[in-house]
Amino acid sequence: VGNKQEMLVACISERAKRMQVPADLPVPDDREGLAQLLTAFAKQILREITDPAVVAVFRLAISEAIHAPEVGRTLDTRGRETIRAALRQIMTRAQSSGLLEGRPADLAEQFGNLVWGNLMVGLLLGVAERPNAQEVAGRAREATATFLQLHPAPRSATKRLRRQK
Repeated sequence: VGNKQEMLVACISERAKRMQVPADLPVPDDREGLAQLLTAFAKQILREITDPAVVAVFRLAISEAIHAPEVGRTLDTRGRETIRAALRQIMTRAQSSGLLEGRPADLAEQFGNLVWGNLMVGLLLGVAERPNAQEVAGRAREATATFLQLHPAPRSATKRLRRQK
């Protein structure tokens, strides 16, 4: 690897591959399936991004913001945008199945905010510890449950479920 920028791009790109939604991911056909999908993705996000090496890259990007702003841009476009795009894709699929209403970008951002809360700031400042597997699972389930409460099934989905019973 030639320089710091190239090294970071390689590291960020490799980690970002783990956050992409597989092309063959099934479209959820009910709210329970959507809840399982969102919870699984939230756990993956939390495990990957709270890794000490990833937190260190965020710290480096922040410390280099003035002298090497391309580091922060790389982290945003290759890392964070990968997660946002995956969440938008999940929300678009859920919307096409009639499970959610709203703009996929807004839904994705809201879900991401519920997953993260203030965790990353705490990790960056060194005042929070990386969550263990049980804490990750609990946080993912709570974020999903809250999100689905905020976005009840559209009427068309509710009617369809009643007809199926």
